[in-house]
Amino acid sequence: MTTDFDTEKTRASAWFRELRDQIVAAFEELESDHAHGPLSDGEAAVFDVSETKRQSDDGSDAGGGLMSVMRGGRVFEKVGVNISTVYGTLGTRAQSAMAARKGIPGMKDDPRFWASGISLVAHMQNPHVPAVHMNTRMFWTPHAWWFGGGSDLNPCIEYDEDTAHFHAQQQEKLDPHGTDFYPRLKEWADEYFYIPHRNRARGVGGIFMDDHCTNDWEQDFSLTQDIGRAFLPAYVPLVRKRRAHDWTEADKDAQLVHRGLYAEYNLVYDRGTKFGLETGHDANAVLMSLPPLAKWI
Repeated sequence: MTTDFDTEKTRASAWFRELRDQIVAAFEELESDHAHGPLSDGEAAVFDVSETKRQSDDGSDAGGGLMSVMRGGRVFEKVGVNISTVYGTLGTRAQSAMAARKGIPGMKDDPRFWASGISLVAHMQNPHVPAVHMNTRMFWTPHAWWFGGGSDLNPCIEYDEDTAHFHAQQQEKLDPHGTDFYPRLKEWADEYFYIPHRNRARGVGGIFMDDHCTNDWEQDFSLTQDIGRAFLPAYVPLVRKRRAHDWTEADKDAQLVHRGLYAEYNLVYDRGTKFGLETGHDANAVLMSLPPLAKWI
């Protein structure tokens, strides 16, 4: 059985907030300094920030977070950066799913949980700028604790040099923790972000881990932080490189079709989406990842 981990929970939650603030500031800068190319003569968008609240079945406080969404920008068509810290008691279905996945004994006897994390999805105006996803999180129960998360790139028009840059930044941050981490987490991402019913990946991969616990909390937290720190240097240069490219109607059509794949994956397979809806979190925050427009042919 674990301890209550109060200090560790506070530190993890504070880190996710810090990372959120860094990303929101960087994305608003990308909006404001877009000086040339398509849509650059429009008005720069900013994030709309709102609190999310969660209640237990008995009406008591069960946590919440911040939902930050920017829509209709010059660079970002829709981007959400959410943080949350939630707690309470796992319902029967969530208990069963977690016990089956992790083999944790005692869940029925003491189904308390605490979870905190950051989740980000960006859908871009310019089809040459890749969509992207990132999340990191910590989960605690009285019986076990673990970290998870990663980031992956989802271009509709692929550029090999962009893919190489994104992966190189991930590897640079992971290698100090052990040179086995990057190839292992890359392979995990390739498996996790695969769409079986389409027989294809949803993007060009990245890194991903779940249920990560070596029983050294400081070490595992440091790894999780570096997964988060890798995100901005991996992604922001790609936006700056591609946002001024002209696009055609065919490019935009390809983007909308690719977004359909993204929506299918998130609604059918994504573990975070399922957990958020199962535990009663704000549905708008949970489904923030869905694109504003998509197309199926």
